[in-house]
Amino acid sequence: QVQLVESGGGLVQAGGSLRLSCAASGRTFSSYAVGWFRQAPGKEREFVGGISRGGGVTDYADSVKGRFTISKDNAKNTVYLQMNSLKPEDTAVYYCAADLRFGGVQTSQYGYLYWGQGTQVTVSS
Repeated sequence: QVQLVESGGGLVQAGGSLRLSCAASGRTFSSYAVGWFRQAPGKEREFVGGISRGGGVTDYADSVKGRFTISKDNAKNTVYLQMNSLKPEDTAVYYCAADLRFGGVQTSQYGYLYWGQGTQVTVSS
């Protein structure tokens, strides 16, 4: 079993940047594929991006492609979500999720067994 803790959220102006971290404990992160999801008030949770178990494959939602980057540091047991050129519509609670049953990127939230508690990102216009 793995425990996930997100950090790095906050308030930023449109056009700014934030880097979210997802730290794992309990098991080595190198065994897990990781996804980032977000949920805005009144909306469904949506896929933001994901990274494969080995870190060599990433995939992103069209809405964040070219602005967000996911990276994985297995030595630090941490996955990062670098968010640039932030927009007010990026405002949401961001969650990381992990699973070891698959090695690639899973875009469905229902594919992930382990979840963090979420971190709030607010982008002001």
